[in-house]
Amino acid sequence: MKDSAKKTLLSLAQSAVKAAVKGEPPPCSVDSGELQGKLGAFVTLKTHGRLRGCIGRFVPDEPLWKTVADMAVEAATGDPRFFSDRITTDELDEVEIEISILSPLKKTDDPLNEIEIGKHGIYITDGTRSGCFLPQVAVETGWTAQQFLENCCAHKAGLPREAWEKAPDTEVYLFTAEIIRGSASEGIR
Repeated sequence: MKDSAKKTLLSLAQSAVKAAVKGEPPPCSVDSGELQGKLGAFVTLKTHGRLRGCIGRFVPDEPLWKTVADMAVEAATGDPRFFSDRITTDELDEVEIEISILSPLKKTDDPLNEIEIGKHGIYITDGTRSGCFLPQVAVETGWTAQQFLENCCAHKAGLPREAWEKAPDTEVYLFTAEIIRGSASEGIR
């Protein structure tokens, strides 16, 4: 993705977060042809390195710009982990935004050997429950591939830790992400 498209997405996410926190309508459209493609995306919000919201969508059913704007609003206002500790208007200039543009999901029957830490994210489902970790989570936590899988099962999908390898109905999918980072004061990184 070109730097100009990355800057547009980051600016769009920043505008969407500010609008959501202030109770205003989100931005309405983007003309960039590069951002009209349908791709999944996650938006992660932090202040001073502390997680403040992270929401995403794997199913690419809308243009990328719309998915990013929607997920930025949801990360700011809809992440249930932060219902009692929402981002405030006083924090807006300190919000760090990370946009993860996702590749399509790829099912794997050998996740322990196929996962490349720092490259792959995981999505684990048993049909009724599911959970995911973005590729950067394993790096940030220092987890091995096995710990990555076990923690996703136990803490995200609500499954037994070993479900990824022992439960017959559990499926593991891998994906990659192009990551765009920035803040109101720094621009993209």
